[in-house]
Amino acid sequence: MSAECPFPALETPRLLLRPVALADIPAIQELFPHWEIVRYLAAVVPWPYPADAALTYYRDQAFPAMARGDEWHWSLRLKSAPATLIGCITLRKGEKKNRGFWLGLPWHGQGLMTEAVEAVTAYWFDVLGFPVLRAPKAVANTASRRISEKHGMRVVALEQGRFVAGPLPAEVWEITAEEWRSRRP
Repeated sequence: MSAECPFPALETPRLLLRPVALADIPAIQELFPHWEIVRYLAAVVPWPYPADAALTYYRDQAFPAMARGDEWHWSLRLKSAPATLIGCITLRKGEKKNRGFWLGLPWHGQGLMTEAVEAVTAYWFDVLGFPVLRAPKAVANTASRRISEKHGMRVVALEQGRFVAGPLPAEVWEITAEEWRSRRP
């Protein structure tokens, strides 16, 4: 943990999760703007993705929220290639949207995000002490839904969501701290 960032790096068997820093912006700008990644994200993500969108988002929104202790943003990196950013995962205070993530296309389908979700969910409950974690998602986002299922989450609400791909049916997934702890060894 550095003086600039009030929260620590995390680790999984295959990943290093480091707090997002200004030096990460070029890699995020390169990896993030692909339809397969952004289509099921909230419609606040601009599309087409402007050339300065990653810098604008982190400088104006994410970094101030991190400094306030309202959000936690980690870059994802393989332990075997720690200099290469492969995605990001976020936790944020709030009633309905506490976790979000994306992974660069070359790393899809390897179970890496499942590992990252395990680490940040443990941080949410065990370090930050929140009683519940909620994650809304498009019903059509089957990969994200599978990750929630693997982590013991359940659907608590159905609604219409506004996504980059347009209006779509959405679900709010939830797990409580007690449920989380009961499923862990």
